[in-house]
Amino acid sequence: MSQVTKPVADRLLGIVLIGLAAFVAVQAINLEVPFSYEPVGPRAFPLGLAILLAGLSLVLVFKPGADGEWPHKALAIRLLLVLGLLLAYAMLFTGLGFIPTSLMVVAALARLFGASNGKALITGVLLSAGSYVLFTEGLGIALPTGTWLAAFI
Repeated sequence: MSQVTKPVADRLLGIVLIGLAAFVAVQAINLEVPFSYEPVGPRAFPLGLAILLAGLSLVLVFKPGADGEWPHKALAIRLLLVLGLLLAYAMLFTGLGFIPTSLMVVAALARLFGASNGKALITGVLLSAGSYVLFTEGLGIALPTGTWLAAFI
């Protein structure tokens, strides 16, 4: 079985990311809101990120990196676990709410990278509570409280 070289992997990743950028751009263009409270509207930020992602992905396609080593198995597994945690975060965010979901994911990420249980828990609590206050009070952004908490409110 032949091993895929890094330039080929970079080009494949670049092509996949261009597809992702196109998907995000289409979703941003189709974004409909009843009224716009900003001069540029809610489409500008995701569309700008899609354009940036497409541009940087083109760099990977046309100018891939030099041959290199693939990550060893332990690092590859850790990276896949990070991806899984981020996917779980996206899926649980609305149902569980911002604070509990952020606390669990941050604590799990801290444990994954070697923090003790106590430090991981403290990091999760401080980061989730601190970012909640920053978003809600500082920026005025409403974050989900979760459907489980709605029964108690």
